[in-house]
Amino acid sequence: MRIDKYLWSTRYFKTRNQATIACKKGHIKVNEQAVKPSREVYPMDKLIVRKNQINYQLTVLDIPPSRVGAKLVDIYRKDTTPKEAFAQKDLLQYSKDYYRKKGTGRPTKKDRREIEGYTDAHDDFFTDTSEEE
Repeated sequence: MRIDKYLWSTRYFKTRNQATIACKKGHIKVNEQAVKPSREVYPMDKLIVRKNQINYQLTVLDIPPSRVGAKLVDIYRKDTTPKEAFAQKDLLQYSKDYYRKKGTGRPTKKDRREIEGYTDAHDDFFTDTSEEE
């Protein structure tokens, strides 16, 4: 079975076209080699699928006859993705929330007040509040 059809039938991609595009971009590797969408997949092949900034590591157990239900997917593949890959994505999400989005323009009055409130709190720390005589 073709790699794009396999990834579609095991529900890693919603459409075969998406799986084909991922193969062409080099996001799919079979046995550590980037592949074309027409590459045949055989049992015991090791796949690396880069999707949503996570490298999923899979082992092909069997070839499905066609697209299978979500409950039956584990019959045809074994997911060996390490837990650290998912934790890394969570950390990346937190870092994205910290920065302002591109194209949001200048800070609003509310943003400015929050910034000033933050800097005023630091100014009190650095200024000497003892009375000079």
